[in-house]
Amino acid sequence: MCGIVGVVSKTPVNQLIYDALLLLQHRGQDAAGIVTQQERKFFMHKAKGMVRDVFRTRNMRALPGPVGLGQVRYPTAGNAFSEEEAQPFYVNAPFGLVLVHNGNLTNAKELRKELFVTDHRHTNTDSDSEVLLNVLAHEMDRATRGKTLDKSAIFEAVRQVHLRVKGSYAVIVLIAGHGLLAFRDPYGIRPLCMGRGADGTVMVGSESVALEGTGHDLVRNIAPGEAVFVDNEGQIHAEQCAANPQLHPCIFEYIYLARPDSVMDGISVYRARLNLGETLAKRVISVIPPKDIDVVIPIPESSRPSAMQLAQLLGLPYREGFVKNRYVGRTFIMPGQGVRKKSVRQKLNVIGSEFKGRNVLLVDDSIVRGTTSREIVQMAREAGANKVYMASAAPPVRFPNVYGIDMPTSAELVAHGRTLEEVRELIGCDALIYQDVEAMKAAIGSLNPEIHGFDASCFDGVYVTGDITADDIQRLNEDRVGTEENDLDTSRLALPNPATV
Repeated sequence: MCGIVGVVSKTPVNQLIYDALLLLQHRGQDAAGIVTQQERKFFMHKAKGMVRDVFRTRNMRALPGPVGLGQVRYPTAGNAFSEEEAQPFYVNAPFGLVLVHNGNLTNAKELRKELFVTDHRHTNTDSDSEVLLNVLAHEMDRATRGKTLDKSAIFEAVRQVHLRVKGSYAVIVLIAGHGLLAFRDPYGIRPLCMGRGADGTVMVGSESVALEGTGHDLVRNIAPGEAVFVDNEGQIHAEQCAANPQLHPCIFEYIYLARPDSVMDGISVYRARLNLGETLAKRVISVIPPKDIDVVIPIPESSRPSAMQLAQLLGLPYREGFVKNRYVGRTFIMPGQGVRKKSVRQKLNVIGSEFKGRNVLLVDDSIVRGTTSREIVQMAREAGANKVYMASAAPPVRFPNVYGIDMPTSAELVAHGRTLEEVRELIGCDALIYQDVEAMKAAIGSLNPEIHGFDASCFDGVYVTGDITADDIQRLNEDRVGTEENDLDTSRLALPNPATV
């Protein structure tokens, strides 16, 4: 999961891209990068860290030009601690291309070999994004041999990329002297939308909040398999480049990843989380009589809409029982087990009066590994709670995700291979209620009847690209993000396997 943005304007875009990346910071906190273009020259600055730390005044002054793109990185493949793997990536031929990518290629290893043996192209990092850039560069070179670059050649190159590349990818590319190209995988797993400003500026970004928060109107989502080319004059050209596109967006975007004020593929993220609260309320009633619950308390931030809706439907008081320190990074993407475990209590502090002597229902957006949940349950008990119930707005996470969310090994997932009662015991709560898989899909899907399915592979084990086997998952696990020296935990997901603690 990363955040990407691209802009074509008549005025300098460095500040505009910076502002958009701040609005997408929740999608990645590992590294940030911006590249701009003036005439045919690219200007780039990228480094590890948050947007506000990577870009200083001197860096911004060195990013001139009316066209550019940027990315905030959350690594799922390659080396998380390598400055070289921060995006954007650049190749000088053909034409000069700079790329940012959100997603995860499931056949990157095979493509890397093809690039070297057949295409005679070199990749210098372990990043699948560099692989994707070189595949696009090779196909663009083939499409333009003996002729000049035009939109038909660009779309033909994207068509060939779709035939060669597997997995999830939302991509924005600058083509030196020509314009900006954006395209999305044939299943639309990772999000990408487009907007316009009053001055004619065109912006493409991962979430609508990046557009609207910088003064642009959301025009539409880029369709799965579609390529959009914006020339330097701001003219938009679009073409479907996939043979059989099917919209199956990642359902975890609506549950956790996206900002609640975004609209993705026609679905309000906030409304989706309210709907999840409604269906979760029905599950709660089947397990715990509402009279046995004194108060509903969300675990900040993503679970708030679901918890509010649940409390309203059950006629129970809704209270804030945890205060979040906004200056500590999300544990979901914190590197290193030692840092992650310590950060739970740094990030959340209890309001003791909301727990003392009460039966509390804690509502979280999802439970992945379980250690944060266990720590929070313990905090509630220490604050004087009589009984602590836990409800998850998402179903049990039982399967690895291979499309850009780092939950790749089954052994790391608390719900994999365990019964509900076993998970409850590990977390330490008095009752555990999960969302139902089909109810989740219906609750979110009802908000846009044009969506006929989701990638919900981490919940149901169905991989929408149809090319994932157990051997593939094992191989992809070997390509996971690297870790710091002496750091025993290789996952960047929230929490350790309780069985190993």
